[in-house]
Amino acid sequence: MLTLHTAPLLDAGDGTLVPGGAVAVSGDRITAVGPLADLRATYPGARVREWPGRLAPARVHTGPPPQAPSPRETVHALFAGGATALLVDGPLDPSLREVAARGALRLVASPSPTPLTPGSRADLSATTDDGTCVATVCAGRLVYRRR
Repeated sequence: MLTLHTAPLLDAGDGTLVPGGAVAVSGDRITAVGPLADLRATYPGARVREWPGRLAPARVHTGPPPQAPSPRETVHALFAGGATALLVDGPLDPSLREVAARGALRLVASPSPTPLTPGSRADLSATTDDGTCVATVCAGRLVYRRR
């Protein structure tokens, strides 16, 4: 099923800002990026998820992983912060590596997030104006939503 993720401001991560923008996601990939009205016309049967604030590429977490009681909770803490990737420049606990792989959390060598472009992996986050993460999509799946 195709989903349109939308927010009052879309920051594609490449310098493109689209007021009232949306990202069309099918499976784990971005299908299209643009104004919500255009994407609704192109994909009339799509599910629409509306988020407050700003929709942008998911973050790459730099620094040590958050402290948590278990690797699963560490990955959840990363998702809750809007990250779908962890910068790894040294040894990483094998159990955290295993849980990260199961959750599709990317382990990367560069701190640069991937811009929201058609064909790229659907990793995005929605944040309020004060920077609080309200939703994280990792490889096309909604993995965190603030209640």
